[in-house]
Amino acid sequence: MPAARRPHHQPMRPAPIRRGSGAADRGGAFPGDFAMTARLRGWALLLSAAAFAPAAGAFTATINPGSRGIYLRVGDGIYTGTYTGNGTPGNGGGVDVVSTTVPAAALGNGVDQIMTTTASSGVSNYDGYAFCNVPAQIYVGGFYRRSGSGGAATLTATVPAGLTNAQGQSIAFSQISWTSSGNGDTGGQPIPAGTFQPGTQALASFQINTWRESCHTFRYANDAVVGAGTYTGRVVYTLSAP
Repeated sequence: MPAARRPHHQPMRPAPIRRGSGAADRGGAFPGDFAMTARLRGWALLLSAAAFAPAAGAFTATINPGSRGIYLRVGDGIYTGTYTGNGTPGNGGGVDVVSTTVPAAALGNGVDQIMTTTASSGVSNYDGYAFCNVPAQIYVGGFYRRSGSGGAATLTATVPAGLTNAQGQSIAFSQISWTSSGNGDTGGQPIPAGTFQPGTQALASFQINTWRESCHTFRYANDAVVGAGTYTGRVVYTLSAP
C-alpha cells in the first residue's frame, strides 16, 4: 500500500544530493528527456519525451533550506528511498515514450486521441504516495533547494517544430497537448496543463525550497490528414536554477 500523504507545506529534513546524480548540487540546469510516439493505423505518430494520504489542493510541499540542490524527474526516474526519508536521487531511468494509434477511419476527424505511455511508476519520490496512474500518465516533479534567499527555478521544454516520419512528412508538435492532475488533488496544478509549442517553452516555476509534482495525460488533436508512417519527435525538459 502507498504511504499516506503528508500535509502540504510541512518542512522536512533535506535529502543528501550526490554529485553527478539525477540532481545538480551547484545550481545550473538538470535536463530530462521525453520521447513521444503516436501511431495512425496504417499511419503512425510517435512522440517521445524523456527527462523524471491525499490532501486538498494540488501537491506542493515546503522543504527545509539546505545545501544547494535541484532535481527533476519526468516519467520513470531513479530515486533510492524517498525525500521525506532522506533518500538519494539517482540519474537515469530511460526515455519514456508516449504514443497513440489513430484508426484509418478516424484520421483527421478532429477527435482528440488519448495517448498512452511506457512509464511503469506513478509513485511520488517525495513520500512514496501512488500519485499518478500509469501507463495513462507521466509523472513530472522534483525540487529546488538552497540556503538563504534567491530566485525561483524554471522548468522548460525544448520542443522541435514537428514530428516526422521516414518519408520526411511532418505533424506539428502543437497537435500534442496535456492535462494535469494528481490522485487526491483538487485545484490548479503546480505544473499546469498546456500545448507544446516549437522552441523553448516555459512550463512552470519552482519556488525556492519547494517540492512540486503533477501527472500529465497527453492527447493528439488529430486535426490533419497525414501520410502513412510512424511520426516521431523528442521533447527535452530542463529544470534550471539561478
